[in-house]
Amino acid sequence: MSLTTPDKIRTLQRKLYLKAKAEPDFRFHQLYDKVWRSDILAHAYRQARANAGAPGVDGVTFAMIEAAGSTEWLTGLREDLRQKTYRP
Repeated sequence: MSLTTPDKIRTLQRKLYLKAKAEPDFRFHQLYDKVWRSDILAHAYRQARANAGAPGVDGVTFAMIEAAGSTEWLTGLREDLRQKTYRP
């Protein structure tokens, strides 16, 4: 199964790519806020799910996440990332 990257995420990727190519010495100091964007987390989840990703160091599987509710899990993950309290 192939997932198409949403236009909004693709636009962000393209802008970052072009900036990095145009200014190789530029340092991106404000990327962390992009990591916890809801659309990016949801797309990353769908990609990992489609690739049959393995459980992480915490042992949580996709079945466990979906049994508890993937939307709620992603919301919790987003908040942990936003508050910089996430621990795998």
